[in-house]
Amino acid sequence: MTNIVVLIKQVPDYESDKKLEDGDHTLDREAADAVLDEINERAVEQALQIKEADGGEVTILTAGPARATEAIRKALSMGADKAVHIVDDAVGGSDVVQTAWTLANALGTIEGTELVICGNEASDGRMGAVPAIIAEYLGLPQLTHMKSLEIADGVAKGERETDEGFFDVEASLPCVVSVSEKINEPRFPSFKGIMAAKKKPIETIALSDINVEGAQVGVENAASTVTGVTPKPPREAGEKITDEGEGGNDIAKYLVAQKII
Repeated sequence: MTNIVVLIKQVPDYESDKKLEDGDHTLDREAADAVLDEINERAVEQALQIKEADGGEVTILTAGPARATEAIRKALSMGADKAVHIVDDAVGGSDVVQTAWTLANALGTIEGTELVICGNEASDGRMGAVPAIIAEYLGLPQLTHMKSLEIADGVAKGERETDEGFFDVEASLPCVVSVSEKINEPRFPSFKGIMAAKKKPIETIALSDINVEGAQVGVENAASTVTGVTPKPPREAGEKITDEGEGGNDIAKYLVAQKII
């Protein structure tokens, strides 16, 4: 194994308040705390396990604003070796096809890549299509929604989980793999790893460095558009039942009225 590339994304912390821009309804990323997406931590962990077993190095790749460096450092502190960060204002608001096009072009510039590992879907968009589209653009086989993964004799193999059941699948390297939440439990960065991450190289590139034109990406050129947003209504107060001897019957009547039982 020479080089494993892990795609990561910085996403809003699910516990933080989120706000959409008034004009194009894209996420105001400055208004929410940002973290490395949890599914990406599992992708990084899987890459590190493969590296520990078969050698090679792990490269992190992401597209995002300057603050996404925080997510990159988290991945580096886990044990990844280096990173490539696409920073370009034109990328903002890109849809899944544009995002996959950008990442695929960036992957084409990283030498020695034998394996690309991604999370199955980001927690903010929930589209789950980027890994497959990247594989299509690069002309590579893909293994998606993997709950286990091993590399042997130039072949990636493991168990894929779907709504229909479990399937044993394999693909020759190089290939693109997306992993599910069941793939592993990610390690916690050690103090030594956190300190070492500060010295690991992060290459910052622009769209022009990967032959992507600004007119091919961005919210204004996206194939999908958010036309309107309706805030979720606040939860109404529940009905309180005081038990004066008939509490059980009153609860049963309420559940029947709500067609729960």
